[in-house]
Amino acid sequence: MLIIGEKINVMLKKIGQAMKDRDKKPIQDLAVSQVQAGANALDINAGPATKNGPEIMQWLVNTVQEVTDVTLSLDTTNAEAMEAGLQVCKNPAIINSTSGDRAKLETIMPMAKKYDADVIGLTMTSAGVSRDANERVAIAVDIMTAMAEFDVPVERLYLDPLILPVGVAQNQAMEVVEAIKMFRQLNDPPIKSVVGLSNVYNGTPERLHSILSSTYLVMLMTVGLDAAIADPMDQKLMESMKTARLFKNDILYCDSYLE
Repeated sequence: MLIIGEKINVMLKKIGQAMKDRDKKPIQDLAVSQVQAGANALDINAGPATKNGPEIMQWLVNTVQEVTDVTLSLDTTNAEAMEAGLQVCKNPAIINSTSGDRAKLETIMPMAKKYDADVIGLTMTSAGVSRDANERVAIAVDIMTAMAEFDVPVERLYLDPLILPVGVAQNQAMEVVEAIKMFRQLNDPPIKSVVGLSNVYNGTPERLHSILSSTYLVMLMTVGLDAAIADPMDQKLMESMKTARLFKNDILYCDSYLE
């Protein structure tokens, strides 16, 4: 189970200000804290990065790489900033993300090919989020087809069925579960899947965040979820993930888990 730490995000006030001031310390402290808490990779979210996007993304990537060598997931809607970040990544990165729109695929897939990057494919288009699992799968097939067209190995793809907030789209929770099950049937070996886990609790009281995310993560893991962009500093979440891995036999020796 790949945990991608979500907290280096321009939308967080402290991180946004640090980016503006080019202050490395808050970003590096958060990078180290997430890795120590169990993150296997870190999401670097620069947002739209409309002003000085390439320079900001390269600064962010270099800042984080000074303190850790984990895989980086580069998150921006600015294509120039995305490529600038990929240029300075020391290890193959994850592109977060593309949608099923043709124009987006034609922009992202050549980058994935050039920089040997993995790709997160959002199963949505400019028309909006899919209404059910079947629509998500149809867009997934379009993304897979584009990968073959641009000679990007499908093994580099992480399909994201897009979690919606349970407070406003409760019926979508099980559509995501069903979509992940169906994604695994699209290829042999199965296509990998990823979710932005915190989306499930957006708009709910903070006291519910941990129980909502940890319960939902376990549900998704039982149907084959491979990765989650999540808060590794949520102890309940991480304990639930490790316990689910035990019951799935991903952890082979129970004694080591109990210790």
